[in-house]
Amino acid sequence: MFTGIVAAVGRIDTVSPQDQGLRLAIHVGSLDMSDVALGDSIAVNGCCLTVIRFDPQTFDAEVSQETIDCTTGLGAPGPVNLEKSLRLADRLDGHLVSGHVDGVGTVIAFAPVGGSMRLEIEAPPALARYIARKGSICVQGASLTVNRVDGNRFEINLIPHTLQVTTLGGLSPGTKVNLEVDMIARYCERMLHPGQTD
Repeated sequence: MFTGIVAAVGRIDTVSPQDQGLRLAIHVGSLDMSDVALGDSIAVNGCCLTVIRFDPQTFDAEVSQETIDCTTGLGAPGPVNLEKSLRLADRLDGHLVSGHVDGVGTVIAFAPVGGSMRLEIEAPPALARYIARKGSICVQGASLTVNRVDGNRFEINLIPHTLQVTTLGGLSPGTKVNLEVDMIARYCERMLHPGQTD
């Protein structure tokens, strides 16, 4: 479980094919690894991965083909948002995030508005029903507030601090992003429509 509060920007250094998936070597940037153990979970661009090797500066994780098929940005070297898993005593500054990416969205617009940036994303149609104005959504592992919804598209306002401490400042129209919808919205929808299948 995570909060969507990005702790550090790291980098996927190497991607190695292995049986039915990939092995990633990730440089952790400023992420504190002093309390990390083998088997711990770290969210990488919003995707929960298991630590299979680590040292103070790097960790390795395996990514299954199933995960590769439903995410973006894990198959090649590049910068990534990182967050260690939540402890029960931690503050919950973002929202409850499982680290299970629901789908991949596409950036439609990324433009300055005052001192901030307006981000517009088109979500897969199946996820649109979970996205609500003033609700929460996780984009590339970052907990964000939805300002506007129009069909499958939604808008977010990114403040300068968020742009500085995440990879979101590097977005541009056409960029693919990992999305995880609010889990409370998912459970509410399931209770209201118990016979519906995804």
